[in-house]
Amino acid sequence: MSFLTLPDGPCTLTNLKTYADGAWTDRDIALQGGGAPIDMKGALAMPAFIDMHTHLDKGHIWPRAANPDGSFMGALTTVRADHANWSAEDLRARMTFSLKCAYAHGTRAIRTHLDSIPPQPDISWPVFDELRAEWSGRIDLQGVCLIGCDHFSEEGDFAHTADLVARYGGVLGMVTYPVPDLKDRLLGFFRMATARGLAADFHVDETMDATSETLRLIAQTVIETGFDAPVTVGHCCSLSSQDESRALDTLDLVAKAGINVVSLPMCNLYLQDRGTGTPRRRGVTLVHEMRDRGIPVAFASDNTRDPFYAYGDLDMLEVTRQATRIAHLDHSRADWLDSVAKVPGQICGFAEADAADLVIFRAREMTELLSRPHGDRIVLRGGRQIDTTLPDYSELDHLWETT
Repeated sequence: MSFLTLPDGPCTLTNLKTYADGAWTDRDIALQGGGAPIDMKGALAMPAFIDMHTHLDKGHIWPRAANPDGSFMGALTTVRADHANWSAEDLRARMTFSLKCAYAHGTRAIRTHLDSIPPQPDISWPVFDELRAEWSGRIDLQGVCLIGCDHFSEEGDFAHTADLVARYGGVLGMVTYPVPDLKDRLLGFFRMATARGLAADFHVDETMDATSETLRLIAQTVIETGFDAPVTVGHCCSLSSQDESRALDTLDLVAKAGINVVSLPMCNLYLQDRGTGTPRRRGVTLVHEMRDRGIPVAFASDNTRDPFYAYGDLDMLEVTRQATRIAHLDHSRADWLDSVAKVPGQICGFAEADAADLVIFRAREMTELLSRPHGDRIVLRGGRQIDTTLPDYSELDHLWETT
C-alpha cells in the first residue's frame, strides 16, 4: 500500500518538493486538470527513472544457476551453461517478471543487453521485440547485443547479429578485454556500426587488473576514426587500480572522444576483489573525476538475481542509495540524481518523460530518502497513480520445475 492513495478524479498535490536539474523546488502539481488539494507534507518527488544498463535476459536464473563461488569466472561459466534453458518461453517469463518489478518501482525506460552468441540472437531478439510492443506506454525498451570481443568478426555470425540489431532498432555492443588484436577488432566493430547507423555500448575493463586498459584504446580509436554515433562504456573498474596520472590521462581521452559512462556499483561491489578473505577494494569507477571533465555519467542496476549479482530488484532508488554510499556522492555536487533519470535519457535518446511521470516518497530530505527502501512510494504515470504491487517470486516457480 502507498502511504497515500490518491483519488481517481482531479486533485492538486500541495506542499511537494520536486527534483529537476540538480535542485529541489517547492511546487504544487495539478493532476487531471486540478481539483481538491491534498497536503503532501513536504514529500519528495523525482522524475520517473531510467535504467540504462540491465540484463533482462539473465534476470532471475539464480534458483537454477547460482554462482558457485561468487567470482566473475564463476558467473561467466554458470551463465553460459544456463543458455541451454533460454527458450522463448523461459525468456518471456523472466523478462516480464523483471519489467513488472521495474515498473512498480517507478522506472519508465530500460536499456537491456542481450547475450548474442548463436543461436541465442534468433531466440532473444524476437522475444525482446514482442515485449517492447507489449510494454509500450509503460516502459520504453532498448536492446544491445552482447558478445565477447574474442567472438567478433566482420563476417559470419556477428554480421548476422548486427543485422538483427539494426532490424530491431538496437545498439551494437561488445565486451572488451586485452586481446592482442583488439585495435583491429574495434576498427571492424566501428565499421559495422557505421554501415548500419548504430550507436555503440561496451562492457569495459570489468576487472581490478590495472593493466587492463581497453577503455583507453576505445577512446583513442573513436578519436582516430571520427566515429560520431553515441558511444557508451560500462564498468571501467580497472581505472580505480591504476596509477592516478595514467587513469586521469585516460579520462582526458574519454572526454575528448565524447564517450558516455555508466557505472554499475552494486554488481561491481559483488564481484570485484572477491577472494578467500575480506575484500579491500570497491570496484567502482572514477565517477567524480569523470564528472569533473564533463563526461556524462549514469548509474544503473546491471544484473538481477543471476550469477553476476545475486540480489537486486531493478529498483533505481536502491541503485541511487548504494551508489551514494559506495562512491561517496554525498558532500559532492548537488546534481547526482540526474544520473538516474535525465542523463541516461540523454545518453540513450529516450523521449522526454511526461511532466506527471513522477515517483513520490514519504521523505522530506535526502537522508530520509536514502535511509529506507520506501516500499510505500507513489508512482504516477501521466498523472495517474499506478498499482505498485510487486510480482511474487512464485510466478517463476514453473521454470525451475521443468529444468
